[in-house]
Amino acid sequence: MTTRIKICGITNLDDAKKVVELGAHAIGFVFADSPRKIEPLFAREISQAIPPFISKIGVFVNEEIKTIKEIYDNCFLDAVQLHGNEDSQYISALSIPCIKAFKVSGNEVIKQIEEFSLPYFLLDSFDKKLSGGTGQSFDWQIAKDAAKYGKIILSGGLNPENIKEALETVNPYAVDISSGVEKSPGKKDVKKMESVINEVHRWNSRIN
Repeated sequence: MTTRIKICGITNLDDAKKVVELGAHAIGFVFADSPRKIEPLFAREISQAIPPFISKIGVFVNEEIKTIKEIYDNCFLDAVQLHGNEDSQYISALSIPCIKAFKVSGNEVIKQIEEFSLPYFLLDSFDKKLSGGTGQSFDWQIAKDAAKYGKIILSGGLNPENIKEALETVNPYAVDISSGVEKSPGKKDVKKMESVINEVHRWNSRIN
């Protein structure tokens, strides 16, 4: 299985183009309140400017379904990522490709994941104030335990220093990286992105 790479919190075209050039598979736009928030108009412009076959993912937190669908269409998104309290009924009503994020504070998250019955899901670090982009990792053994319920998208504090260990421990379907490859919120560090992306490519070469 090839581990896919998503660089999230993209706020400008230069960073988006560099992500594509370095060999990531997806970019993420944050439409929720965040230092990395992007306006739909700018996200649309970036989506139109990058090559095909690069997935564009919109990140939302407890947003109205109508608003999500409008942004999904207008910004040419391929899927949405939900980091709030959205339940299974909400996901069904959304009726577009969706990734549900779960905040990991302990093993109790396993029961939440089981209740949703999703083919794949994202695991992120728990923070009382932040819905994502915490820069903190969690106990990856929990991710290993959750893998029997679907494909893991691993997030939370991934960076050039720990990406190799994360891959070896979890062997996730995908990694979702944001603050760990930044100079400042919403501004990416090319060397950090290159280091992380190259490490994932090396991992994929080893296991395939």
